Amino acid sequence: MALALVLTLPLVALAAVGCAGLGPVVIGISEHPPAGSYGRGKLAALPSYTCSLTDPTPFPVDLLGWDLSGLNVSDRIADLLQADFDSRTRWPAVLPAPFDPQAIMDLGRNPGLGVRSLHERGITGKGVGVAVIDRALLVEHEEYADRLRYYEEIHCLDDTAEMHGVTVASIAVGRTVGVAPGADLYFIAETHGTYSGSTFDCNFTYLAQSIDRILEVNDLLPDGAKIRVISISAAWTTGETGADAVDSAVRRAKKAGIFVISSRLDNTHGLRFHGLERDPLADPEASASYRPISGWGYYSAQYPGAGVRDILCVPMNSRTAAAPDGPDEYAFYRTGGWSWCAPYLAGLYALACQVDPDITPDKFWSTALDTGQSIDLSVHEEGCRAVIVQPVRLIEALESGS
Repeated sequence: MALALVLTLPLVALAAVGCAGLGPVVIGISEHPPAGSYGRGKLAALPSYTCSLTDPTPFPVDLLGWDLSGLNVSDRIADLLQADFDSRTRWPAVLPAPFDPQAIMDLGRNPGLGVRSLHERGITGKGVGVAVIDRALLVEHEEYADRLRYYEEIHCLDDTAEMHGVTVASIAVGRTVGVAPGADLYFIAETHGTYSGSTFDCNFTYLAQSIDRILEVNDLLPDGAKIRVISISAAWTTGETGADAVDSAVRRAKKAGIFVISSRLDNTHGLRFHGLERDPLADPEASASYRPISGWGYYSAQYPGAGVRDILCVPMNSRTAAAPDGPDEYAFYRTGGWSWCAPYLAGLYALACQVDPDITPDKFWSTALDTGQSIDLSVHEEGCRAVIVQPVRLIEALESGS
């Protein structure tokens, strides 16, 4: 793979967390994780989908890699419309209308809400660096391989490329599915914890080290090609091992002009977001196709604190993304969780950086709220003001300086 820049320079010392022991910064691709595999054989029976507000199930019907060709699913439309599947899923010859896997996959590729019209205008994030910290990446995937400038593993326990990292990278900068298909990708694969038998013990020290490593990489990049945003689809809780170190690393990134977008954004920046539902056959371009995800716990719009809260809502569910089992493989995820929101926001911030190089996270967020379409979230939380992001209006406002 041709890389734009390959350098080996001395390690830059960091006072608080530091990256001591990681060796010199090498801008390039240091590892090539093998492809994962979701080839699972024949499915004995189609699973049923059950979900309610009182007992929400965060996982859809899992058909990834399964062979359904021998099943009769003619009366299972409700379950099929709640399914995850991929380009390796094998379908019966007869499927109930209106379920159409190819149409659903194609609709899911579209970031929606006018983002592609921005791409047609040349607003693609070109010249902007987007960093992602997540699970092991399939570095050869066609969605981002030509713009992957840096890949390193820091305490990564994955043996193969993993769906989570591949998905978030493609949602952020994917060539056909991403919000910022012209942006450069910098990726660190990291596992924020260790296993003790079957028990996983969180340790966010490695995540803090990964943020600091990105700051080191950024110091080596020329002006006009800097990393402007880091996407982290994870949250850390005060008191957990390494949580204070991550908060400190986020502050260092902020000082360096890098926006760290994570599931802890409310705590690190005082900014609140939420995910939007879209039925799999609904038009991703139309705001009317979206509604806030429902349920409580992980799927709630709840945030602590009194008074009016502003919440920026972005597309989350029914997304097609790169899959980890081959460089031209794709998967449709009926339900994504907040993990899919962070890279969407990171990609949108990259577009904003392209049209307004002096943009700040606060200006970006306030403009996104001001240009968004108001929706009612009172069913989830009293006293909040929520909007569906309107990327075209957002970018036009930034272009005009309003």
